Amino acid sequence: MDPRAREEVTRLCGAAIARVAPLSGGDINEAWRVDLADGRQVFTKTNARAPRDMFAVEAEGLAWLAAAEAVRVPRVLGVSEICLVLEHLEPGRPDRTFDERLGRALAKLHAAGAARFGFERDNFIGRLPQSNGPVASAGWAAFYRERRLEPQIKQATEAGLLPPRMRRALTLLLDSLERRVGPPEPPARLHGDLWGGNALCTAGAEPCLIDPAVYGGHREVDLAMMRLFGGFGPRVFAAYAEASPLASGHEERVPLYQTYYLLVHVNLFGVGYLGQVESALTQLGVG
Repeated sequence: MDPRAREEVTRLCGAAIARVAPLSGGDINEAWRVDLADGRQVFTKTNARAPRDMFAVEAEGLAWLAAAEAVRVPRVLGVSEICLVLEHLEPGRPDRTFDERLGRALAKLHAAGAARFGFERDNFIGRLPQSNGPVASAGWAAFYRERRLEPQIKQATEAGLLPPRMRRALTLLLDSLERRVGPPEPPARLHGDLWGGNALCTAGAEPCLIDPAVYGGHREVDLAMMRLFGGFGPRVFAAYAEASPLASGHEERVPLYQTYYLLVHVNLFGVGYLGQVESALTQLGVG
């Protein structure tokens, strides 16, 4: 941990640092277990080049999820422009009830709802900006088009990452969203980036969500992301559906809501994800 980050952690925690140990983390920030001189142990993310408000909006997102009282999230202990200090959670081993508890907790989180599609401020998906402002039309299709798909398509196009045929297919998808997004539903309280690495099992086999990219959106978005890269057992989805049944046609909408995350991965990591984008578009009948 660099000296500036050490100073920030000491200031935020009000205690000197006794030891630090690196932890495996994501592709954006460094992660550390920090032992404080007063005996406390905390988890810390650091990034000297982070956008100015990246950690602040993550802290707000964690607080918003926690306010639903549906699923555990780590408590925020301190935040600055270059670091985020959270409670340290001891890892545990899932028991036979873990998947069911996670599915039901996620249903309860979604049911907590949101004031509108979007969020009070913009945030990030990975290191990419994610706009959460309202759109002229209050409907979900307009929000998903203007605040999710179009910005990723524009960025990938300007970077020369999208072949012409794929751009045409994406245009067809944008033009047909109103009939594709499913029956109207109120905004759900979304985690927003729910891949397998962002759902933990803590000591006591308790589900816990980390690293959110929150907003009010369609609940099928979280569920589609959960299916994209694996990591969640079938009982999670079955328990969710028992607690909060999904609208007809939800299986056919999975590739629609995965398309956003696949475009994000194209913009973050390059053309290696174009094959999955093409597969999603083909499943949607526009590829």
